[in-house]
Amino acid sequence: MRRRDFFAAMGGGIVVLLEDDILAQETGGPRRGGNTAAPAEIGAWLHIGESGDVTVYTGKVEVGQNARTSLTQAVVEELHAPLSSVHMVMADTDLTPFDIGTVGSMTTPRMWPQIRSAAAAAREVLLDLAATKWNVDRATLKVEDGKVRAGTRSAGFGELTRGERLTRTIPSSVALAKAGEWKTAGTSIPKVNGHAIVTGAHRYTYDLKRQGMLYSKVLYPPQFGATLVSLDASAAEAIPGVQVVHEGNFVAVAASEADVAVKAVAALKAEWKTVTAEADSRTVFEYFKKTAQGGAANSAKLTPYSISYIAHVPLEPRSALAQWDGDKLTVWTGSQRPFGVRSELAQEFKIPEEKVRVIVPDTGSGYGGKHNGDAAVEAARIAKALGKPVKRNWTREEEMTWAYFRPGGSIEIGGKTAPDGTITEWEFHNYNSGGSGLQSPYEIASKKEQFHQTKSPLRQGSYRGLAATANHFVRESYMDELAEGVKMDPLEFRLKNAKDERLRAVIVAASDKFGWKSRKKTAGRGFGIAAGFEKGGYVATCTEVSVDAKTGAVKVLRAVVAFECGAVVNPEHLRNQVEGAIVMGLGGALFEEIQFAEGKILNNRLAKYRVPRFSDTPVIESVLLDRKDIASAGSGETPIVGIAPAIGNAIFDASGKRFRRLPLMA
Repeated sequence: MRRRDFFAAMGGGIVVLLEDDILAQETGGPRRGGNTAAPAEIGAWLHIGESGDVTVYTGKVEVGQNARTSLTQAVVEELHAPLSSVHMVMADTDLTPFDIGTVGSMTTPRMWPQIRSAAAAAREVLLDLAATKWNVDRATLKVEDGKVRAGTRSAGFGELTRGERLTRTIPSSVALAKAGEWKTAGTSIPKVNGHAIVTGAHRYTYDLKRQGMLYSKVLYPPQFGATLVSLDASAAEAIPGVQVVHEGNFVAVAASEADVAVKAVAALKAEWKTVTAEADSRTVFEYFKKTAQGGAANSAKLTPYSISYIAHVPLEPRSALAQWDGDKLTVWTGSQRPFGVRSELAQEFKIPEEKVRVIVPDTGSGYGGKHNGDAAVEAARIAKALGKPVKRNWTREEEMTWAYFRPGGSIEIGGKTAPDGTITEWEFHNYNSGGSGLQSPYEIASKKEQFHQTKSPLRQGSYRGLAATANHFVRESYMDELAEGVKMDPLEFRLKNAKDERLRAVIVAASDKFGWKSRKKTAGRGFGIAAGFEKGGYVATCTEVSVDAKTGAVKVLRAVVAFECGAVVNPEHLRNQVEGAIVMGLGGALFEEIQFAEGKILNNRLAKYRVPRFSDTPVIESVLLDRKDIASAGSGETPIVGIAPAIGNAIFDASGKRFRRLPLMA
């Protein structure tokens, strides 16, 4: 259903437009076609129906970060509507404004004020309507709980709109509530659709069905880069109800039952031309430097660190359901970039983007790993060939083989300090991992910080925090090395060189909560600290670990994290983000690592790939610094960057051993 048809079905209402540019993100890039600016047409952001219900439109995706709830809070705060009356339509390319994607921790700093402004402008329209209706001074009116009041008189939002759609552009001067005056924003309202999630009523893409739908499987090559030489599909085609799609190197099967499709793909007999792999998980770090564009830096006086590739391991593997209606394609899929997937599909099938609709149900996590439309393209290709709706559910093994990974990297670092602990020189080179979080937040007179692009033997892309996880690990580990060189406490050394007051505030908050200055050194126990800044947020993390003297086994006992991202929108949900990032970060810090050789992933199942377990989880304490004087920033990524270096520093404190690679315990 197109947006205009959707409005007709709803019976009209008020719509308010916010004019704002959409920033290109570090992943995905700009839209391949059309205008990426916020749309100028009526109905872009907010609709008030005759019943008084408020429908809000955003291209952002709910992947567990509670964006649906925080954006609902934005509407309630500015429009003064009842919480139960606000409904979010998210990530539907036919109904929502273009959005670059749910990436880069940008929902809160960009979309949240955008929705607030749309709601505030709608509130002003309602005041105008009421003033005209009652012929009263507008200044005597107030808006509360879904009604406009003037003395003893009141009118509901729907009564005022009368089902009419009004054209209105949001003025740049629209009044927004100050953070110190928030009533709904800034509070821990529960997750809007939490009941459906915990009871299993919510349907993810994996659960969706269409009448006449077929389940599909794709035949993948035995290694990356291999090409198909020949195919014998006779055994698969002999299975009742099985259909085979063969287009060049692309081979798939489909059947009315999922288990039949699994049986059919196993029956295919294919011959492949293999290739020689350029690197494996043992040689890749030298490969990065060897293939660096523009050559590598002189590393004679620098200390090398290495960062392994790791998998995203989303709770919900990639999935898509595709259906063609003539030349119109509709795809339901779990993606962080619905409009990006729409562009991919339009290019794949050489049709206008207006002929493609992508709908993203609330999705079972992404972590930066669901930017592309891999499963969507597969499902649509098979559906087009067979003329029926097709479901393509990736298995965990497929997810951990054919999706992209967090980039591996080789990082070299060096620095000098004065006798009083002042850092005087700093040099930092990142090969392949990325440039996010590359620049030191500390005050250093002479700095050289570079990202060197290289060739990658594996498919790689965004991961929670991007390269900030790697760059913070190396920088904060080396900060401890420098502190040791001048015999300074790691906390005092950081405060000596931290001039940014927001950075100092989180360092002090974390260390005070942790009891850093009163910690007691015992055999086999160690303490570590790390701090940093990324995407508008400041974080400091303190850890306590135990190290077994005989086996070297490490157990993280306690983690304290202080986080500041401006004005807090929802304290409980922010705390969940921060503490969830710590748990996830344990994996990359201690044991997550993709092993590969000869163009194959060797540990592409959870039986072989170690992720954090309940038994790995330490006592976690979070300190949220609520800066109501600073605009709200995102929190989905930055809290993860401090846990790995804090653990590494604690291991050194306990054992005297410095590990210069991630994962630490590999």
